[in-house]
Amino acid sequence: MPIFAELEACKDPAPRSAAMNMAIDEALLETATIPSIRFYRWNSPALSFGYFGKFADVADYAAERDLVRRWTGGGIVFHGDDLTYSIIIPAASEFSSASSKSIYAMIHAALCDALNIHGQRAELAPAAEAAVTDSENSSRAGRGYSRHLCFANPVSADLMIDSRKIAGAAQRRTRAGLLHQGSIQHVDLGNGLAERFARELSNLRSEKLLSGSIVERASEIAERKYGSNHWLKLR
Repeated sequence: MPIFAELEACKDPAPRSAAMNMAIDEALLETATIPSIRFYRWNSPALSFGYFGKFADVADYAAERDLVRRWTGGGIVFHGDDLTYSIIIPAASEFSSASSKSIYAMIHAALCDALNIHGQRAELAPAAEAAVTDSENSSRAGRGYSRHLCFANPVSADLMIDSRKIAGAAQRRTRAGLLHQGSIQHVDLGNGLAERFARELSNLRSEKLLSGSIVERASEIAERKYGSNHWLKLR
């Protein structure tokens, strides 16, 4: 069953810096009146890490990736070849009072259905499972990085295919609502996956281009917060 009575798809075709992608999500959370989803691209290989993460754990990547500390939690996520998305659930939504865990599971169940329509064998992880590493993760594992890598450490309701994590997310709840930031990796990201995912979330969907006012507000947030050394090296 679809999760949302209605869903706004925010179209943002322009590749963005890591700081701007994070700032746009925050700007959308400030202004959302109905649930929305945004799929976004990166203008260079990037790495995001959770709000409570330590900069020391990602500092070695600074020469090769655009680094950003997320407002949401979670571990280290590599971006560039993934399908990255955010879902905004405003406080006025009927789901605003639902637990973060239940929202996480419902969103991933919808994504699971979208994947399996095309013959994938995706399933929700029932609980934290043994770490699995991709090729980039493995190259860092000997240096103590693997425990911080989001896709090396599945948790309950993450999406798995053949014991490998292919989708995870992190959340932040504020007075304005809930921000859910997710990444899909290691599967075919074509064949209309984004559109199928949106259909599984709601039967009633509308599309809207990212507005100039949101981009302007996000630029302010990026300069003050996500693009600053203070934020990046907060811990």
